[in-house]
Amino acid sequence: MKYIDLSHTIFDGLVTYKGLPAPHICDYLSREDSAKFYEEGTTFQIGRIDMVANTGTYMDCPFHRYENGRDLSAIELREIVNLPGVLINAEDQTEIDASFFQTVEVRGKAVLVFTGWSKHFNTGQYYSGHPFLTKEAAIYLRDAGAVLGDIDSHNIYDTSGNRRPVHSTLLAADIFIVEHLTNLSELLRKEFLFTAAPPKITGMGTFPVRAFATIVPDN
Repeated sequence: MKYIDLSHTIFDGLVTYKGLPAPHICDYLSREDSAKFYEEGTTFQIGRIDMVANTGTYMDCPFHRYENGRDLSAIELREIVNLPGVLINAEDQTEIDASFFQTVEVRGKAVLVFTGWSKHFNTGQYYSGHPFLTKEAAIYLRDAGAVLGDIDSHNIYDTSGNRRPVHSTLLAADIFIVEHLTNLSELLRKEFLFTAAPPKITGMGTFPVRAFATIVPDN
C-alpha cells in the first residue's frame, strides 16, 4: 500500500492561525535528569507541549461551533478512517463555489479541496487572501451527502469578516472539517481513502490530526 502524508509538522514556535499562540514544546523530564532514577546507561525523555487546539493540521467537529454538538470523544472510527475520498482541483482559485463540486460524486465521501495554498504555510502570506469555500458550496456539500470537508488553506471560509457560514453549515450537519492540509497535489488523478484521527478527548471540538491518504492500487 502507498500512503501520502497530508499533515504539516508541528514544532516549537509554529504559528498556524494568526493571532493564536504558537506551541511550546519542551522536556518535562530530560534524558540528563532521568539518569539519576535508573541504572547506568538507561535514560528516558518525557515531553511536554503547551498549545491551543488549532495547531498544525487539525479537525473541527460540531462542538467547535455548537455547545450541544458532538465533541472529539463522540467521534466513531468509522467516520474518520479509510473514507472514500474525492479531490477537487481548485488550484490558484480563491473563491470556491458550488460549481466546483457539481460534476463529481461527493455522497459518503471525504471531499478534499486542493488549492496549492499550503506552499505558503508558516509564512506571512499564508494568513491573508487565502482560498475558501462559499456558503453556497457548503450548502451543496451538505445536501449532496459529503461526510468531511477538507482544504489545504488557512481556513475553509473567508476570514476577512466575522461570519463563518461554512463552519456553521457543515458542523450543524455533523460534517467534520479538516484544515491546513498539505501534499494534496500528490492525489491528483488517483483513487484514495482518507484518514484523519484526533485523540479521544471530552469537552473539545478541535485538535490536531495525522491526516493521510491510502492510494487504491490499480486493478
